[in-house]
Amino acid sequence: MTTAYSETPTERVPGRAWTVRITGHSDRTASVSCSTPACRMPARSKDLAMLRAFAARHAAAHAKAATLRPHAWCHCGSQRCAAHPEAKTHCAGAVLLILRHDPTVGRVWSVEEVCETCAPLLANATVLARAAQPRCRSAQPATAARPADAVPAAQLSVPGGFSSPATGPTEDRTAPARRSRRAPQHTRRRRSGQSR
Repeated sequence: MTTAYSETPTERVPGRAWTVRITGHSDRTASVSCSTPACRMPARSKDLAMLRAFAARHAAAHAKAATLRPHAWCHCGSQRCAAHPEAKTHCAGAVLLILRHDPTVGRVWSVEEVCETCAPLLANATVLARAAQPRCRSAQPATAARPADAVPAAQLSVPGGFSSPATGPTEDRTAPARRSRRAPQHTRRRRSGQSR
């Protein structure tokens, strides 16, 4: 029996990363490698321009094929933010898909899922996509009718939508009695002859 892994939308998963690298060899040839073992790479070649173009296209293909997951952890954070040791931050914000490539070196392309806080701190990073934030469902449906004695929001004097006792109709409204949150304490009867 085969069991498929099912991912719930609220379950956090590790951020993914794909790295495409050009490695030089002693015989003046170079090869391209990918962090995904299933990817097919060209043979060793002396044509470095062709290998660089292939590596850039291959990294772009990984970025295009990747479905950005809004519930993924930051890949940079899983590496203890080693890519930006000078800036101490906490991972937060939306998940972004970035491409990191230093054009002066021109040997490594990385596509990563990182958080909104780490992305601007990473050198030579370009944001490719942003995960959509899940929509928040309101407690009341939009079609619910307002009560007739409700005060319009424009007349509220306290910011943030809270109402004060001075606003709204002053019809015989009494505040509900407050109940104690403590559990009732039962007193124990003492038997005669017992002392403290």
